[in-house]
Amino acid sequence: MRSPQGGFSLVELMVSIVIGMLALLFAVRLVTSADSTQRHAVGGSDAMQNGMLALFSMSGDAAQAGYGLNDPLIAGCNTIFKDTGGYTLASVNVGGAAVQPLAPIIIEPQAAGANANAATNGENPDRISFYAGSSITGTGTLRLLSGYTNGTRIVVDRRPYGFRQGDVIVVVPEQLGGKCSLAQVSSDPDALPALPAQQSIDVNQDDAYRYNSGALGASFGAGVSRVFNLGPPESLSFHTWSVADGFLQLRSTDLDGAGTNAAAVAGDIVSIKAQYGFDNRAGMNFTPDAGMQVKQWSASMIDADGDGVTGGAGDYLRIAAVRLAVVARSKSPESPAAGASCTATPAPLQVFANATGSAAAAPVKVSLAVPGDSVDWRCYRYRVFETVVPLRNFVWRP
Repeated sequence: MRSPQGGFSLVELMVSIVIGMLALLFAVRLVTSADSTQRHAVGGSDAMQNGMLALFSMSGDAAQAGYGLNDPLIAGCNTIFKDTGGYTLASVNVGGAAVQPLAPIIIEPQAAGANANAATNGENPDRISFYAGSSITGTGTLRLLSGYTNGTRIVVDRRPYGFRQGDVIVVVPEQLGGKCSLAQVSSDPDALPALPAQQSIDVNQDDAYRYNSGALGASFGAGVSRVFNLGPPESLSFHTWSVADGFLQLRSTDLDGAGTNAAAVAGDIVSIKAQYGFDNRAGMNFTPDAGMQVKQWSASMIDADGDGVTGGAGDYLRIAAVRLAVVARSKSPESPAAGASCTATPAPLQVFANATGSAAAAPVKVSLAVPGDSVDWRCYRYRVFETVVPLRNFVWRP
């Protein structure tokens, strides 16, 4: 008698193969989905961390901005500034001429971008400068006793108490619209005789005084010009923030080596944007002593004081706050389906879309493309961080 043979039949083998393939397909899909979810979560975490670091750093500068520069004679003054450390003041156009104003904040449109239209439409990142001194004397000043035209000696009307050797000073005319000049005290005021025949401050050119060039570069009249003390040079806070190649960068006077070459602060930052908050109330309605109010947001200077000049000294005195935005992206791009385009971020982003207080919103589109990046910007996910910073150090005026 023939015994039955053991093993699987062909049908059973085919069924087993099908079940195994289905299990394998399910496992592959599960692993792929988990990997995608992990990349998305990690990318979102990176964007959150980098964006918050960038906004925290910039908002800290904004909160300090204007300290020691809040006297109406200084605000917006076209300033002659030379630094052997390589830092340069922001330049803006006023009446067809390029000027370098001293102000708590200067917003410049950044020309470099992924396309020419972005620069024209204001979608590229901004270049944002914050300026602040550190003198504990606040707005203590000296007045010129003799006119200055050239040289390294400034004759003043009294003994320069509160001024120290090396301190950064700014010489300004009492008539608005003139040029200012920034330098350093090269002589020791404490070494002056008890009753000198002539009080003076020297601004000699020397390697120890990075802001001195041997002359102030402008003329200042006797009795109609003043000298303000901005404090020690190591704490002079002139900072310029920008974005290049996906990095937030900082040029600074108080960071070694960052005067000429910007230092990278945070990665995967696509754009930074800023807006001035103007108090443009007219006539008797403008009461700064009772508190400044933001009535209009603008990415560029406006004729806020109504004198017919855009970017004049009075316009800078109307800046009450600054609005900041940072756009950060995920570290790794997402892969599109075969033959398809990326849809992680299908459309460009917009910042400053919400109104604040009594000021209407002034929304701005943001270019998300990073120049030189071969990956489509739509393959990344983005996070937007915004804040409003009142310029308290600037609006508290003598």
